[in-house]
Amino acid sequence: MEFRISDTFTSSLSKLTGDEQKAVKMTAFDLQLDPVNTGMQFHKLDRAKDKHFWSVRVSRDIRIIVHKSDSALLLCYVDHHDAAYHWAERRKIERHPSTGAAQLVEIRETVVEVPITKYVEQPAKVSPKPLLFKAIDSSKLLDYGVPEEWIAAVREVNEDTLFDVASHLPGEAAEALLCLATGETPNTPKPIPTTVNPFDHPDAQRRFRLMADVEELAAALEYPWEKWAVFLHPSQRDLVQRQFNGPAKVSGSAGTGKTVVALHRAVYIAKQNPNARILLTTFNEVLSAALRSKLRQLIGNQPKTLERIEIGSISVVAERIYRNRFGKIEIVDEATQRQLLTSVSQDSSLPFSNSFVWAEWRDIVDAWQLDSWDAYREVQRLGRKTRLREPQREQLWKVFDQVRSELLSRNSMTDAGMFARLATSFSHDQPGPYDYVVVDEAQDVGVPELKFLSALATSHADSLFFAGDQGQRIFQLPFSWRSLGIDIRGRSRTLKINYRTSHQIRQQADRLLPPEVSDVDGDTQDRRGTISAFDGPAPIVQEYPNAELEQNAVAEWLTRITADGVKPEEIAILVRTGNQFERATLAITKAGLPFIQRQTISDLQDSKISVMTMHFAKGLEFRAVAVIACDDEVLPLQERIENVTDPGDLEEVYDTERHLLYVACTRARDFLFVTGVSPVSEFLEDFR
Repeated sequence: MEFRISDTFTSSLSKLTGDEQKAVKMTAFDLQLDPVNTGMQFHKLDRAKDKHFWSVRVSRDIRIIVHKSDSALLLCYVDHHDAAYHWAERRKIERHPSTGAAQLVEIRETVVEVPITKYVEQPAKVSPKPLLFKAIDSSKLLDYGVPEEWIAAVREVNEDTLFDVASHLPGEAAEALLCLATGETPNTPKPIPTTVNPFDHPDAQRRFRLMADVEELAAALEYPWEKWAVFLHPSQRDLVQRQFNGPAKVSGSAGTGKTVVALHRAVYIAKQNPNARILLTTFNEVLSAALRSKLRQLIGNQPKTLERIEIGSISVVAERIYRNRFGKIEIVDEATQRQLLTSVSQDSSLPFSNSFVWAEWRDIVDAWQLDSWDAYREVQRLGRKTRLREPQREQLWKVFDQVRSELLSRNSMTDAGMFARLATSFSHDQPGPYDYVVVDEAQDVGVPELKFLSALATSHADSLFFAGDQGQRIFQLPFSWRSLGIDIRGRSRTLKINYRTSHQIRQQADRLLPPEVSDVDGDTQDRRGTISAFDGPAPIVQEYPNAELEQNAVAEWLTRITADGVKPEEIAILVRTGNQFERATLAITKAGLPFIQRQTISDLQDSKISVMTMHFAKGLEFRAVAVIACDDEVLPLQERIENVTDPGDLEEVYDTERHLLYVACTRARDFLFVTGVSPVSEFLEDFR
């Protein structure tokens, strides 16, 4: 007998208490081991429209709603007795007549309007808003996956009722309506023959998951609120399972599930290739720790799969491999490099600022590992807006050459040097230690790291898989991937469904970025047509005359949302730098709530409000976020602007600062509060 669980079951499970969840899980395991167990207390729901709905007793008051046939058992919902029965009486599972997909359909309630004879003063007439889908043929709506009994309601939808109706529809139908409302043409679900099991349709698999064994069920129930670990959108599943003929990349705006695809792809490769060595990596340890935690949620109790997927930041992985291959390594940190450059520059009387010399060294000479005057003279300085004539380059090279010689004399190297030596050794000595490499947050991977990654896994055509968003690039200058031998043309896909951020927050945050973002190689990510899967309150953007009034407002906002049920650990206060931490903590103190200044990913386990910089928040998400202290000279950061020696370089500073605000705002799921003290950041004008 097939045993499945529904996403509605995992959602309802997460709302129960800890003890109730334990009891439900034990009953679920018993049902999987013996679905026809005569010892289980099954009760047929006579009032349910769907005659296959039964209840299963968990405890005195908790009931699991199952959909039972001779060949299959589906866990649909769990709740207290009356609520569980009421849920089942208002739903049915049926095969969609057009697509063939199994759908859990909410039964529309008939509302009869009773005329009121008593005189009531009539309000002023307001022109009705236009109906969004009146001109769309019913058969077309059916092709999009709209259940038959909801066609009439959909044709009466306007902009005020769109999300209300969409929330009652299966996912593919809701997404199609949201696409149509934003002027996009949705994908039409591909129908399957009537001979095919309706639960095998790609759209059915996004809500119903076949459980192969107890271990798989245990993993699905361990983190019931993390639907991404169990249910995938068809567009995500396609990228996870597709075999590419070269390096591939998945893009998408914040919250569209790029990291989810990266995680699932790593696991899929591990299961399909039992002897493969897989690296799941990203550009820093904070994000790699988050990946490690999510991978455990996804895999559950499957140690053999887990042990074949290594997770670590690119630098940590590279240093470990280097020590194994070449022995001891002495890495020169940024402070030492800056000190050397400043010392040599002063002796050479260079007509450039220390910040310019450092950036030229970091982004050009060291990044590309230029080892001669000829190489520096000919290199294309992508991302560096200041033009240099040949005599100026020659002056700079003398400084850089001295620094390189000094590092060699110390028997030390930079991170970039380490990456370069490893890449060369893989190419000319022996293959890299991995068969597949999956890279998250790829937009912030630099030139040295990408050289290393491109040489790290070469045993398969699709050894390299990247996930990233150009609109969230906050650490690296743009450069050509193709020049490093990584050509993703024709193998770049963009996700369009946002699962993390409400429609209102996503729509407002998108104002900070252009509708299209292109990289140096011309790969364009079209951000238009992205839709959010759920509705929410509008973001609040406020300007205050002084910091005290800002703190009072933030404190009031915190008091209000916590009273509405938002927990402290679901809240983050984000600032541009640590210099603004005090403004954040004073506001939280006024609200009388616990907080912690986050320094490591492990801190996130505390039941306290997180106070952190915008950079640290990269890759994280919270139910509510306040982005405060968005003042002029704080965002964009005045220090960065002052270090720019050429007006052309200002564009890059402004771009990355704007991206940083976008990253901060899109950490929020339901509630967003953005504040600043007059005069506020110019970016807030675009955000309003």
